[in-house]
Amino acid sequence: MGYGISSTLLARLLTEARNSPDAEVCGLLFGDAQRIGAAQACANVATSPARSFEIDPAALFAAHRRARAGGPALIGHYHSHPSGAPEPSARDAAQAMGDGALWLILTARAARLWRTDRAGAFEPVALEVQD
Repeated sequence: MGYGISSTLLARLLTEARNSPDAEVCGLLFGDAQRIGAAQACANVATSPARSFEIDPAALFAAHRRARAGGPALIGHYHSHPSGAPEPSARDAAQAMGDGALWLILTARAARLWRTDRAGAFEPVALEVQD
């Protein structure tokens, strides 16, 4: 099963990644079981943002609170690999919790979607760009 994403939203995320060639960008993904409907850019608070990402915990907690109050469902997150491929890195695998969350990994020109199916493991998910 694939996930839909609007071409406008995907273009915005790719531009965000392209505009940050020296540090990983990151943010949250909202939607449902079939579609990524929105994304929220978040501060990368990692110690070494050029090589890793850590979503600002305050933004993450706020998104969970909004979802519990009836807001949009948090279905995963995105981050970029400024000098790598849009595939999970060893660092990504170490952070994966195996909770079924989506990971949208971006480069300046490409995006691939993944799901954590168990701690440290990823399965590719089809990303269906829609207008």
